[in-house]
Amino acid sequence: MNFKKFSTILAVSLTLAAPAFAGPIDRPECIAPAKPGGGFDLTCRVAQSGLKAQMEKPIQVTFMPGGVGAVAINLFNTTRTDDDNAIVAFSSGSLLNMATGKYGEWKESDVRFLASVGADFGAIVVREDSRFKSLGDLMAAAEKDLKSIVVGAGGSIGSQDWMKAALLLGSRQLSPRDMRYVAFDGGGESIAALLGGSIEVYMGDVGELVSHVGEGKLRILAVMSPERIGAPFADIPTAIELGYDAEWTILRGFYMGKNVSDEAYNAWVEAFEAAYETEEFATIQKEKGLLPLNMAGAELNASIIERVAKMRDIARGAGLID
Repeated sequence: MNFKKFSTILAVSLTLAAPAFAGPIDRPECIAPAKPGGGFDLTCRVAQSGLKAQMEKPIQVTFMPGGVGAVAINLFNTTRTDDDNAIVAFSSGSLLNMATGKYGEWKESDVRFLASVGADFGAIVVREDSRFKSLGDLMAAAEKDLKSIVVGAGGSIGSQDWMKAALLLGSRQLSPRDMRYVAFDGGGESIAALLGGSIEVYMGDVGELVSHVGEGKLRILAVMSPERIGAPFADIPTAIELGYDAEWTILRGFYMGKNVSDEAYNAWVEAFEAAYETEEFATIQKEKGLLPLNMAGAELNASIIERVAKMRDIARGAGLID
């Protein structure tokens, strides 16, 4: 083979094989603001596995427990505000903590939201033999006599699950303070209470309901996703399409320090956007029990700012914060 031609082919091959988005990222690190195991660890593992082809070096996972993310956000607003290599895992629970002041002075404007790695969505669930055959039935009853309906979920007042109900009621100017709400220790206990008749309505998550589809024991009145989701929930309407401004996305993703360079931030964004296009990333999401929700950069940041503001309004209206 002609040596010059061989050299050209080799150079092109090496260029195609090399990570295209490394740039200023030379020691990629994902901070899981909790102990090993659990949602934050899972979130970092998605990035670690899903961005292998985009990084020159493997993403290292570091655990930073404390205050369900409070320690991490404090660090990235004091000593690591400009760390171009580090991304920090967050969830909708983190956003709720920002909205309700549980992170102290640090709010959504104190970090740069980077990318999502998937989501779950709220679901409004009743027993198959419930008197509520549709979301319209439920809301009509709520408007007539809210205290006649017992709602339950796996979280206390002010939690994500409680917020789902508050958001739904707020879409009809009903006060969540008038709701009969029963808190359980997780989704499994809540579903058992629903099946046993202790509660009439369960504010759950789509992901935990997959195993119940087709059993004939539960009915999902609506999902709280922005648009309809895929099988096995494709035939279930969204609350939005039924006329209720009630969307609850249980989001998992990452933020960076607010003073990171635009070069590094954009390199991370491009890496995630490239990963989103691959079958490998979709497979990893599915294996980790996440539904596809792929947003990065300015689009995600704007969505988060709006989401936290809505959470804060709901919490204020319910008297949880001043």
